[in-house]
Amino acid sequence: MFGVALGLGGCAAATAAGPAGNGPGNATQMLGEPYTESVPGTTTGLEMVPIAAGSVELQTPDGPREVEVGPFYMSRTEIPWEIFDVWVFVLDEGAQVASGKDDDAASRPSRPYVLPGRNWGTNGRPALAMTFHAANVFANWLSEHTGHTYRLPTQAEWVYACRAGTEAPQDLDAVAWYFQNSNDQTHPGGTKEENAFGLADMLGNVGEWVVGVDGEPILMGGSFIDSANQIGCDVGQTQTPDWNMTDPQLPKSPWWLSDAPFVGMRLVREP
Repeated sequence: MFGVALGLGGCAAATAAGPAGNGPGNATQMLGEPYTESVPGTTTGLEMVPIAAGSVELQTPDGPREVEVGPFYMSRTEIPWEIFDVWVFVLDEGAQVASGKDDDAASRPSRPYVLPGRNWGTNGRPALAMTFHAANVFANWLSEHTGHTYRLPTQAEWVYACRAGTEAPQDLDAVAWYFQNSNDQTHPGGTKEENAFGLADMLGNVGEWVVGVDGEPILMGGSFIDSANQIGCDVGQTQTPDWNMTDPQLPKSPWWLSDAPFVGMRLVREP
């Protein structure tokens, strides 16, 4: 596994308890039902799942910390190429190609060089190898185009959503693409079983960018290149120089990670 495993073990089961009238059912109803967000430039919608409010215990450098989360929506799967490419290749109507010399260059990536894993195709496979910066700017773009506030999940939100109210051991083959069953590549999102919250691929396939408790980027969950003992709701990695070692640009690209086909993302939407 690339990167550094983080000491997040011992996260308590996520709970959705609360005052009367604010339990998981009512909190979810306050958000509404699952829905599909229309994305400009594609007929592929982004499926969003409502997650009830609750809390989760994280192990931090200062000791255990109970964190309140939600309610929020979370994308059912990792962001697929079909949606990410609308932003990358400027497929949304009226947008301008980034020249690298003006404001457009700050909001759109350079056209990607050949990324590892891109040859696997799209067909619902997760977009990959984007930097944390690129993931954040993509979320801003989607927010501007939909009128909803999309962003990367916090570490607490992600762990809470991954655990889905239980610490019971999961049948990894049923829920995750990882080293032992992935054939060394990603797979279309949603082809494994969903968890109790209705989320697919929280474990494996690609790791997912989140905002750590200290505000720094963390890649959570493990990926298709990781073994079973490197997959889990409490498994995180921090970026290392190896993730962008062969990028020929100087300075290195702020948008792409040339050696990280295991990096992906999913989004949350604030209510």
